[in-house]
Order: sequence, then structure tokens, then C-alpha cells
Amino acid sequence: MAWLNYHHLHYFWVTAREGNLTRAAKRLRLAPSTVSAQIRALEDSFGHALFERRGRGLQLTEAGRMTVEYCDEIFSLGRELDQAMRTSAPAARTPRLRVGIAKILPKLVAYRLLAPVLRMDPPVRLVCRVDDGEKLVADLALHHLDLVISDAPVGMAREVRARSHELGECGISIMGSPELARRHVGDFPASLEGAPFLMPGHDTVIRGLLDAWLDKRGLRPDVRAEVGESAMLKAFGQEGAGLFPVPTIIEDEVAVQYSVRRVGRIDELREHFYAITMEQRIDNPIIQVLLDQADGILEHPEAG
Repeated sequence: MAWLNYHHLHYFWVTAREGNLTRAAKRLRLAPSTVSAQIRALEDSFGHALFERRGRGLQLTEAGRMTVEYCDEIFSLGRELDQAMRTSAPAARTPRLRVGIAKILPKLVAYRLLAPVLRMDPPVRLVCRVDDGEKLVADLALHHLDLVISDAPVGMAREVRARSHELGECGISIMGSPELARRHVGDFPASLEGAPFLMPGHDTVIRGLLDAWLDKRGLRPDVRAEVGESAMLKAFGQEGAGLFPVPTIIEDEVAVQYSVRRVGRIDELREHFYAITMEQRIDNPIIQVLLDQADGILEHPEAG
């Protein structure tokens, strides 16, 4: 069995973080040629290129990006071990939960869903990664993650034998800048006809729900943009580019954070949220706490 050379791995990691071989060599107090040779040796051992040159800089390949993610965890664990062993009485290691969060999922929803883990005693360290849902489920199958939080269950046709656990559901609220809200709050939802609107991307669950709901009522908002990332959608909405949808459970936080107002609620549309695991029977006690306490987390705010 070939052993991983952690010196080579560290040289790669520093170079990836610096984005430049010269800066990395200066930080490592080595000659650039030495660092470059060690990275090439690592690439040879992996059988994959980790960098590709772009002008005077270096850009990570797909294999390089995956390696950086492992490095972040490996060297974080190393620092944690060093700190633990320097104490007079080393304590048991803090348990971790590695969670993948689908990038379309609003981060405030993700926090609400994961809050029970953050409140656990003794404490648990969350290691969160945001990416496309498909990539996260693939990493879950490879045991790089313990759990994936998403707005969609795993499809039955997938080769990955994962299981979806519903955490809750909520309605959808339509938000807008103060000026837009004043113009369209009356006679909702008819006021959406011709209103400037920001749509989530076609690959999102909420987009499919909205399209069907609008078609059923014969409403045709003026779609100004399609935005597949939830934070960017809200940023566009904050600037008055159009009305936009958010899960009702976070409308109060969105209103404060982005200085927007609610135009109306669509309670008949239900957005669902899921925890995806590889286990038919949950043996991880941290995940079990998350599932047990999910009920009630996504309750509606009071109507108003």
C-alpha cells in the first residue's frame, strides 16, 4: 500500500491557498523549484493534475479542488490534535457532523434546520460545505459527508442508495423593495400581473411550484432575471430589480437583512426540506437528534 506524502500535500495546500507558486514558496521558506517539484511528485502519485496554468497564476483542476477540501479537513484535524495534546489532560475529541448544503437552499433555512445540532451538549462541531445537490449526494455516497440538506429528495432512479428524511415544509412569501411592495401589495395575487419579477433557476423546486401556480391563475409577471443562487436573488430584489420568492419561515429575517417588505403569502404552495443520508437505519446519534427535533422548526410565522 502506497502511503500519502503529507509534506507534498502541505506544499500543494499552501500553494492552492496562495494561488501563486512564488508566494507559496516564500511562505514555506523554500525555493519555488522545490515546491513545484514536490507538487509534481504528488500529482504523479495521484495520477491527476491538480493545477493548470492561467497566465502567471495557477488554477485548480477538478481533482485539485477536491484535494483542497480534503486538505482543509486534514490540516484542521492536525491543528486540533496539536492543541489537544498540549493540554495537561487531553480531553475526548469533539464529535463532528459533516453536512452538505444544496447551494439553492436559503442559508437562513439551513441554519434553522441545523440549529438543534448547534445547541447540543456536549457540543458538536459542524463542518458545512455548499455545492450542487448532485455533487453533494455523490460525496455522501463516498462517505465524504454524513448528511445532505436539500429542498428535493433523492430521485428513485439514482444509482446512489440514499434515503431522504423530510424535515418539514412551509409556504412561499413574495417580497420586494419598499417601493415595489407599495405598488403591488394591493389585490394580491392579481397584482403580480405584469409586475417585475425575479425567478429562481429552472433547476430549482421552488421554480417549478411557482410556474405551475402562476399558469393555473393566468398570471404573467414580467420576469426580469432568473437567478439560481438564493443570496444573489435577494440582493437583486433588495435593489428593486423585481419581486422575489422566499420560504415563509424566513420572511421576517429577510425583511430585516435586505430591507424589503412582504407583498403576499402563497400558503397553498409547499416547499419541502430534506435530510439525505446513506443509512436505512440511523446509527449516528447526532443525525437522530436532528431528525427528532425537526418537527416544529419550520412553523409559520404569525399571519399579519
